[in-house]
Amino acid sequence: MDLHQVFTYAFWIIFLIAFVIDFRFTGTKDRTMSVKKAIGWTLFWIAIAFAYDAFIYLYYPQNPETTVSTAHTMGLKFLSGFLMEKSLSVDNLFVFIVIFSSMGIREEKQAKLLKLGILLSIILRIIFILAGMSLVHQFEWLFYVFGGILVFTAIKMLVKKEELEEVHPEKNMMYKWASKIFPIDAHSDKLILFKEGKITVSYLFLALLVIASSDVLFAVDSIPAIIGIIREGAQGILTSSQENFIAISSNMFAVMGLASLYFALKSVMNSFHYLKVGVAVILAFIGFKMLVADAAFFKAIFEENHWISFAVIVTTIFISIIASIVKNKIEEKKG
Repeated sequence: MDLHQVFTYAFWIIFLIAFVIDFRFTGTKDRTMSVKKAIGWTLFWIAIAFAYDAFIYLYYPQNPETTVSTAHTMGLKFLSGFLMEKSLSVDNLFVFIVIFSSMGIREEKQAKLLKLGILLSIILRIIFILAGMSLVHQFEWLFYVFGGILVFTAIKMLVKKEELEEVHPEKNMMYKWASKIFPIDAHSDKLILFKEGKITVSYLFLALLVIASSDVLFAVDSIPAIIGIIREGAQGILTSSQENFIAISSNMFAVMGLASLYFALKSVMNSFHYLKVGVAVILAFIGFKMLVADAAFFKAIFEENHWISFAVIVTTIFISIIASIVKNKIEEKKG
């Protein structure tokens, strides 16, 4: 067994253990996780991701076809992808919180829907990453299409005035479709039930459909971004299997512990005023890099300095958090 297989098996073992633990201890039928415990678990899973990345950075085997450090390249790309996807996941969870609130889903039932939503998100991300990577390898021009999608998404996020509180699940296409086809039981705790010989769906089921459609939309935004980070300057340094491995592992580590993070965010969701701006800046930067990937000037800069992407992501997240804290302090003084 070579070291690449060791890292691959270790990743799936860690992820599956984390998945089971996170789903087991984050909310039950009778209670939900406390904020203190949720923050503790969230920091623990982030520490696990950093530790795994450190092993990649230090011990991943060198590709004989290149003199550039394979371990350092993969380690830096893993961390960049992880931080970007974690930021996008936080934004995704904010939407989950608003969906539950606007649809009147009781708190003790939110954990069940949250876990199903996260499981669906994991499946979609793996499928989209593998499909996206394969398509980009076969049709290089799609790299520019993905870059354009990211820039468009970033601009839309920056100019859109609608706040999270204005999300209207009843306008969701999946919600409309299901509510027209199936009778609705507004009080059932089951997703689907049979009443008078007919398939009947509950509000929980409708909420899950809204979450599923939001998962698809977030995947459409995040997958081009992770492809842009992983493939930037990786030609001749990383193999296709290594690119896929880093894309999937950094993405999955980012969704590791999302159930815990959800309960941590519920109490502070209104404190992250500038998170969406920070995410938009990161997406715009990655999209720009993808669009100018073949321009000699930019190609030389980004391929010779892989740390630039990491620095931009970290700096943007840091500034958005500090700006949010400052804004909160100012509002507290005014209040």
